This record gives sequence, structure tokens and C-alpha cells, in this order.
Amino acid sequence: MFNVIILGLTSFFTDIASEMVYPLIPFFLTVTLGASPAVLGLIEGVAESTASLLKVFSGYISDRLRKRKVLAITGYSSSAFGKLLLYIANSWGFVFAGRIVDRLGKGIRTAPRDALIAESTDPGKHGTAFGLHRAMDTGGAVIGVMLAYYFLTHYSGEYSEVFLWSLVPAVIGILLLFLVREKKMETSARKPPSLKWKILPRKLQLFLIVAFIFTLGNSSNTFLLLRSKDIGFTPATAILLYLVYNIIYGAVSYPAGRLSDRIGRKRLLVAGYLFYGLVYLGFAFISGPEHAWLMWTLFGVYGFYSAFTDGIEKALVADLAPADVRATAIGLHATILGIGLFPASFIAGELWQHIGPAAAFYFGSGMGILAAIGLLLVL
Repeated sequence: MFNVIILGLTSFFTDIASEMVYPLIPFFLTVTLGASPAVLGLIEGVAESTASLLKVFSGYISDRLRKRKVLAITGYSSSAFGKLLLYIANSWGFVFAGRIVDRLGKGIRTAPRDALIAESTDPGKHGTAFGLHRAMDTGGAVIGVMLAYYFLTHYSGEYSEVFLWSLVPAVIGILLLFLVREKKMETSARKPPSLKWKILPRKLQLFLIVAFIFTLGNSSNTFLLLRSKDIGFTPATAILLYLVYNIIYGAVSYPAGRLSDRIGRKRLLVAGYLFYGLVYLGFAFISGPEHAWLMWTLFGVYGFYSAFTDGIEKALVADLAPADVRATAIGLHATILGIGLFPASFIAGELWQHIGPAAAFYFGSGMGILAAIGLLLVL
């Protein structure tokens, strides 16, 4: 478990940096730089999708080279540079570039890092390992959101100061990665893995299809923060909503991972998709400041959705994928989800701008419930 803890600490510090920045982006774009919700959807959709396209290639390269650590270090370093670009941003184009570079880093690091976690753990404890990693990752997110709130309220809305301070934990996270002990992977007599759909087991293929359907309705979390602004929350109080989400997410992730090792992944994943659908339905129904109290509940339940899906989906992929293509499969899972993020965020932005906020959330709710039904059928 040494590698799992070190990788968890790396994610802990990296998420401190990321969550100091992420909840401020919709307000920085729309208030300070004057961008529209459609621009926000474009930036988040392109950034997430472009980055995610790298995840399968990064996993594939990791399997071919039989190396994980160097790719993880490269990815985390790229994400730190992306935050530097946000610090110097004076137009939404710089924010676009910063988000692209940051997410490219995530695209490079995700599959090799998750393969390291899987290979450092007994197969029967994949849920526990990924749950622990998610808990540590989200613990960093909690601290990051608290720091964002502190800097935002003490520096009178000077976003650039927050972006600059976010570089400190980002660098600490990179340095910790050098402590990871990478096992030498055995040389296989088989040919190097091919980057083809048919190399995956049938059950994994079906799961990935359902996950893609779900992702089409899973727009960027920035739209949740923007919705809170419409209800009457200030940027500072909206950050506290996001803090509630991360506290629940972090607290439940590890127990949920352990529970999935005991009762299986399917039940928790179905519950997670249903939670998502119900939360988005709630966001669609909210109509004004009189419903502000409900926002706290919705953000809390949204934390259960993330805890029941994020790490457990990765554990399921690690379970189903053959060992010699594990990083490729993990990367393909992340890429498929990422491909859906662009249309998801773009559609949400267009629905929001041309029909209204409720339309964006009704669409997300419907896709979440549809995916829950699909998961019941294929697993």
C-alpha cells in the first residue's frame, strides 16, 4: 500500500491546487472577463475532451514501454504549468490555454497512475485502494476550496492571487511522486497490446458504452456553481456549497470503495447514477432565492454520486481488464468519458443560453437515469 499512499498524497496536494482554482473559473470568466455561459461551456468542454483523448494513448504507451512513473511525473508537471497561465490571464483566451494545458497534464498522468495503484494492490482490494485514493484526493479538494474561500474574501476578489498561491501545493505534489517505487513489469511473450476495441472483454465493452451515455449528460461542475449564482449566492458563498460537496465526497469514497469489494461494484454504480439524475432534477426545479436552502442539500447529495462512481468505476475497469492491457483499458475508459464531456458541456451551455438553465439540468437528469437502467442490464 506504500505506492497507494504516496500517490494519494500526490493527488491530495494536487487537488489542493486544482480546487483553489476550479470553483473560481466560472466567476473569473463571466464576471471579471465578461465571457458568456456558452464560452464557459466551450472552454470546459474542449479542455476536458482534448485532454481525455490523451488518456488512452498515455495508457497504451505506458503498457508498451512498461513504465508508469515517468508519465505520471510529466502529467502532474504540465498541470502545474497550466495554473501559471491562469495567473497571467487577461482574456478568456488565456484561460482557455491554461485549462487546456492543465487538462493535458491530467490526460497524460491518469492511466499510468491508476495502473500503478491497481498493480500495487491485491485484485480483491481494488475498490479499497481506489476508494482510499479518492478519499485522499478529495481531502485535498476540501482544503483547496477552503483556501480559495480564504483568499477570495481576504484579497477582495483578486483571482490572480489565488492562482499564484495554487502553484505551491502543485509543486509539492510533483516532488512526492519521486518517492513512488515502480515495480519492474515482467516481459511478456505476447505481442505488445494493440490499440483496438476488440482487445477488451465483452462485459467491459458494454460497461464503457453505458458510461459514455451517462457522460453525455454529465456537464462540467462549473454549471452547478453558475446555477448557485443565479439563485443568489455570491462567489464566496458558492465556494462553500462546493466545499460541502467535497466533504461528503471525500468522507464517503473510502467506505464506498471497501463496500464495493464486499457486495460488488454494480449496486453502488447504479445508485450513483440515480443520485446524479435526481440531483440534476433538483437543480432544474429550483427557481429563485427562496430555494437557496435546497442548494446545500443538492450539493451534499451530489457528493454521494461522486463517491459511488468515480473510484468504483476505475476499480471495475481494473477488475475486468487483462493485466497486460490494464493501463490501456483504464486510459480508454477515461478517454471515452472525456469524449462525451465536450458535447455534454457544449449542449448544457447552449440549452442554458437559448432555452434556460432548467433545460440543461433536465437533460442531464434524463441521461443519468437512462444510464442507471443501462447498467442494470449490462452488468
